[in-house]
Amino acid sequence: MARIDAFLKLGTQQGCSDVHLAVGVPPMLRMSGDLLPIRFRELRDAELEGYLLEILTRKQAEHFAAGHDLDFSYVSPDIGRFRVNMFRKETGLGATFRSIPTAIPSLESLHLPPVIRKLCDYHQGMILVTGSTGTGKSTTLAAMIDLLNSTRKLNIVSLEDPIEFVHRSKSSQVIQRELGTHVPSFAEGVRAAMREDPDVILVGELRDAETISMAMTAAETGHLVLGTLHTTSATKTIDRVIDALPVEQREQTKSFLSSSLIAVVTQVLIKNAEGRGRRAIVEVMMMTRAIAKLIQSDQTFQIPSQLQMGRDIGSQTLDQALLQAITAREVDPDDAVAYASEKRLFQKYVTDTSLLPKLDLAGG
Repeated sequence: MARIDAFLKLGTQQGCSDVHLAVGVPPMLRMSGDLLPIRFRELRDAELEGYLLEILTRKQAEHFAAGHDLDFSYVSPDIGRFRVNMFRKETGLGATFRSIPTAIPSLESLHLPPVIRKLCDYHQGMILVTGSTGTGKSTTLAAMIDLLNSTRKLNIVSLEDPIEFVHRSKSSQVIQRELGTHVPSFAEGVRAAMREDPDVILVGELRDAETISMAMTAAETGHLVLGTLHTTSATKTIDRVIDALPVEQREQTKSFLSSSLIAVVTQVLIKNAEGRGRRAIVEVMMMTRAIAKLIQSDQTFQIPSQLQMGRDIGSQTLDQALLQAITAREVDPDDAVAYASEKRLFQKYVTDTSLLPKLDLAGG
């Protein structure tokens, strides 16, 4: 057993989402959103390097030695599967291990709104799941892929960096390909996938113009494309896609979004009411003719008002979703208010009165 497994075992036993290892500080665990140190000495550079080199392949070690960050999956037979990011910082090495559950969660167990399940009924177009790093985008997508895999007869091609949840083919065939191991880039992966008779293509991250362009082409040519972006609202997602592509493609991109974008799901993780664990709260933008016109006329700033009026089709703003979860006593209101746009709407729910002056000073 690798020496680093001792830290990972402790983390999984405590129910943490991430284990952080870095030179100059003791190991840290991410527990219900908070980063807490464990009782251990500060890690030394040579010590941590030794721990990490034990779990790297020669190719991975050479890549990291060349000065690159490293993303990979690590599987401990006794503990489970982890997504790993290795990096260098001012004081030395660092690594973050994200625990990947063995069982793929269902959409219902994630407490996601029913409209997310309906999105899996579409046959072509693009669905984007967005949010900051660590907000559960991969988990939501894994649940969607598992539903498709269980209920429809499809060829599903998943492009990931690295592979996280492992899908076994059920009613569908699921082909999982990893960046750097099976394909050189997301763009090349999408290009290759389109020659593999796919029904569904999952793009782990729309991180550059070429990948976005290839994903758009796939969605326009009869495939269902699922992808992620590190954006924090539907409006910012639309703007990011438009701004990512060359100016001369701006009108073409707006036309694509208006006609082929199905939905944008933006999520945050909020502490539950008991303070143990977190759950996803989501903003949902279902594409409508009104939103399509706003995109075409460069008025994306008006999208939130359309979401507020679109509850009957499954759309909702993040504030609406937060308020609903608070009134149902599902989340901690003090944690939820940090993610709200119109903070004054939440003041009567805040239990930590020290937050109230901050809300007033912030002007709502």
